[in-house]
Amino acid sequence: MKFSTKAIHAGQEPDPSTGAIMTPIYQTSTYAQSGMGEHKGYEYARTGNPTRTALEDCMAALENGRYGLAFASGLAAEQTVLSLLSTGDHLVACDDLYGGTYRIFERILSRYQIQTSYATAGSIEEYEKAIRPNTKLIWLETPTNPLLRLVDIKAVAEVAHRHNLLLVVDNTFSSPYFQQPLDLGADIVLHSTTKYINGHSDVIGGSIVTSNKEVYDALKFHQNAAGAVPGPMDVWLTLRGIKTLGIRMRQHAENARIVANFLSEHPRVEKVYYPGLASHPDHELARRQMSGFGGMVSFQFKGTIADVDRTVRRLKIFTFAESLGGVESLACHPASMTHGSIPREIREARGLTDTLLRLSVGIEDAEDLIADLDQALQEP
Repeated sequence: MKFSTKAIHAGQEPDPSTGAIMTPIYQTSTYAQSGMGEHKGYEYARTGNPTRTALEDCMAALENGRYGLAFASGLAAEQTVLSLLSTGDHLVACDDLYGGTYRIFERILSRYQIQTSYATAGSIEEYEKAIRPNTKLIWLETPTNPLLRLVDIKAVAEVAHRHNLLLVVDNTFSSPYFQQPLDLGADIVLHSTTKYINGHSDVIGGSIVTSNKEVYDALKFHQNAAGAVPGPMDVWLTLRGIKTLGIRMRQHAENARIVANFLSEHPRVEKVYYPGLASHPDHELARRQMSGFGGMVSFQFKGTIADVDRTVRRLKIFTFAESLGGVESLACHPASMTHGSIPREIREARGLTDTLLRLSVGIEDAEDLIADLDQALQEP
């Protein structure tokens, strides 16, 4: 099946008992058993739920993987992947990454003597140089959050596997519609399904996909043992959203292209970060690695933080809010919002300054989005 057909049908056969086309919401905490060790595949809803199984199977299909797992949030999915590490282990991560991920690395893993080294996102040499005898995995975002840098997944996978390491790729920004890291050599793909997968800003969730049975068994054990699982209603909402993922991503990307071109010519904008622009340093890698450039655009504002604040207060269609990937357009100030947990000196050294704005470009009419940005960016 092609992508959008899988999004609508994978793991979502008509209900065998009633013929219902839509996967039912199995709102139950436990399941009847006919005798000791005899049941219909489900015993307790933390361990498994038929609605959740449908989402897990669908996510695996979309990422061309064998096994999927669903979680109560993207960070719950991240924490489950990190459960593969033990005290004294080490990991290598790209330097530009979500603030919540950095917070886990530096304020939670460090308490268990698990250390993290950071490599410049696009430098394959730095990933290899950062590897130590106790390194267990490499962690990537591509495109990165919020500077939209690209990492060559295939090249880093070759480095990881040469050293017997696992490669983990956060594919949230791209979605499986535009990029499928397992096909490029990654061992584990994760998503905040809150974002593009659900696409309607009405549910929190996370997902992991892998084709490695040993890794899957370890992650599945942790999912059940730690219990950060989504409820059936949240899963059902995500399944509902996922059906339109393909058509939504095409419109997100088309609108983002128009917005990026507009911003790149605006006198109050210093720099635009969007891999679809020919001026982006990773544009050719994006063309090879992705089938589209996504719906995220970041830009450096000419002026002060007060000018940024004045601009976001003027926005009428773009909503000033955290998160991304919904059908509505959002504007975010990473330094004070999504990346506020990263110390200023580290943020600024990586290029994330107080005058950077990140846009999640929605699927509204592009002309209205441009008009909104144009009026908001006018001189005081």
